[in-house]
Amino acid sequence: MTSPTTPSAPATPTVPALTLNNGVTIPQLGFGVFQVPDDETTEAVASALEAGYRSIDTAAIYGNEVGTGRAIAESGIARDDLFVTTKLWNADQGYDSTLRAFDDSLEKLGLDTVDLYLIHWPTPAKDLYLDTWRAFERLYAEGRTRAIGVSNFEPEHLQRILDLGGTVPAVNQVEAHPALQQRAVQAFGAEHGILTEAWSPLAQGAVLGDPTITDIATRLGATPAQVILRWHLDAGRIVIPKSVTPTRIRENLASVDVQLTVEDRAAIDALDADGRTGPHPADFN
Repeated sequence: MTSPTTPSAPATPTVPALTLNNGVTIPQLGFGVFQVPDDETTEAVASALEAGYRSIDTAAIYGNEVGTGRAIAESGIARDDLFVTTKLWNADQGYDSTLRAFDDSLEKLGLDTVDLYLIHWPTPAKDLYLDTWRAFERLYAEGRTRAIGVSNFEPEHLQRILDLGGTVPAVNQVEAHPALQQRAVQAFGAEHGILTEAWSPLAQGAVLGDPTITDIATRLGATPAQVILRWHLDAGRIVIPKSVTPTRIRENLASVDVQLTVEDRAAIDALDADGRTGPHPADFN
């Protein structure tokens, strides 16, 4: 008589990794915590880590670095197996204030280092991002962050950093989704070895009901979100979807196993419509 077998747990999806311009690798699919209250962040990040995410993206302005750090500490996952990103807020730009803000973020996260530190916005009217970048270069040289980059930078902002002749940003994190594809920003980044990372990769849900997306999802037996996330991955972007729902957290991670055709990708490429949901970097100060 044979004993009944216990069903095995579903395999954790294997997330591809990309190599930054300094040789550091980053999981291509990460977990974002934008707009997650701090008291809910620990549970959300814990769910993401349990599901198999190993890259977590937070920011000083999100007000949830403490909750993020608590989840990391309680996870039992080795620090070397995690990739943690945080960002400098606009009010803290400037050389000395950047160094103080970085210390504050590390303390809240409960970490000795982060893997990626980003300037959150260029805030061009303040014109402090070059001094800020010099402070970032110091933090990088001291080994306190494994990579440095920017967020919401347009080509003209990136060019001014490149003109300094120092460290090239590893990442530019920008709003990107089927309705806002940021082709000029991405092309500039690709030319200079700067990877594009997509925030609001699902346009805060605005593109999930698009017939092109839903038709592809129905044919593949996938969710619309999975189709869009796979489209990002196929385009070579880093992507950081956010959710506080455990089932959706797992579904988003499973997008790595979705397979789009060339025709599927072309159909989604055709949806570009300058559909920005956040502020424009040239005007946000």
